Amino acid sequence: MPVTDSSPLAADTGPSTGELPVFRPGSARSALSHPHFRRIFIASFGSNIGSWIQNVVLPIYIYERTGKASLVALLIFAQMGPLLLLAIPAGVIADSVDRRKWLAAMQVVMLVFSVVLAALARVDAPIWALFVAQLGVGIGGALNMPAWSAMLPSLVPRADLPGAMSLNSTLINGSRVVGPILVALFAPLGADAWHFFAFNAVTYLLVVWALTRIKVPAHQLDKSRGLQRFTFAFRVARDRPVVRRLILSLALYSLISLPYIGLFPAITELNFGIEGSSAVYKWLYATWAFGAALGGLALGTLFVGRDPRVMIRWGFAANAVAMVGFAASSSVVPAFITGFALGASYFFTTTAMSTVMQGRLQPHERGRTMALWFMSFGGTVPLGNMLFGPLVDRYGSRWLLFVGAAWALVMAWWCNTRAIDESAEGVHQTL
Repeated sequence: MPVTDSSPLAADTGPSTGELPVFRPGSARSALSHPHFRRIFIASFGSNIGSWIQNVVLPIYIYERTGKASLVALLIFAQMGPLLLLAIPAGVIADSVDRRKWLAAMQVVMLVFSVVLAALARVDAPIWALFVAQLGVGIGGALNMPAWSAMLPSLVPRADLPGAMSLNSTLINGSRVVGPILVALFAPLGADAWHFFAFNAVTYLLVVWALTRIKVPAHQLDKSRGLQRFTFAFRVARDRPVVRRLILSLALYSLISLPYIGLFPAITELNFGIEGSSAVYKWLYATWAFGAALGGLALGTLFVGRDPRVMIRWGFAANAVAMVGFAASSSVVPAFITGFALGASYFFTTTAMSTVMQGRLQPHERGRTMALWFMSFGGTVPLGNMLFGPLVDRYGSRWLLFVGAAWALVMAWWCNTRAIDESAEGVHQTL
């Protein structure tokens, strides 16, 4: 039976406070007015700071020990690669269990493996041992993501979904700003890689605490059996053209245009002579992340009420321009300026895509269908790193950025979801 398309207005209404909204619906301020969302937002922000401290320090640590971008890519694959295999099963679980309890359990899994990673880094253990520990963190993250993405929209009314998605993007990238700054502050004081990994482990407790303090609206549990449970998301993508286009666009964009993110230490050293261990590198990364945070926030502030389908295409085009500027930069100052624009356009685009995607899904569909989203977003990035990392070692990195920019322009043309909707409306009117 086909899984028919859903109107963006047909999604769940979310919890109701029984009061008239104080802030403009769809804005970030309106989303934060809901106490359960606000509590999980604050706790997750603290935890993500720890995660991004680890994400910043680990590639630098590996690159300093080995000098090979290909091995950095290998460690990133250990973290993100599990999404390719586990996202679908994790999505099935997310739609079949109490999401709050499941999420708390996955936080504990990531905590334990982060402690192991810290212990291994303290003694400069072999790279393969670090890979195994990071793989454990990656497995926990892969099993966590679909349930998290399914729970978050349920904490706000439907009208505030754009603001919630905007804040979620700001949370992810704001922690990318704070993380490198903390590394830059504490590294000169004698903090080693293992100290940062241990700090990250502790921050998972913030989310565990917050999950015990919120009420997650009940969702219709998945009662299907057998293969149908695992093919549901593919049937949704097959029967809903906009969902299909978004997932394919994100997968191709992540594979071809985004490998520079994981290879950032190698790219900055090869292009600008900035070593990953230097304070300049950490400030450059923080500048890029600050741009990404503001880009994600812009959808729930400056662009409230704008059609996110149109914003997707403008975001891709802006990202292509910024990537060309970053690739063509020959010194540190223009690298900072274009790096900020690169981060802003990147997460503005993906936030708009996520908003449209979430608006097409019902609560009981989100876990399984958003699993495809994370396979496309996080799962293909490590494949791109594995593909392009050895080529960067051999041929340099500017070409990689120019290729990514050209592909972003292709996506600006191809990811025209409004045209898909208008075409479907025309067919319905004809019928």
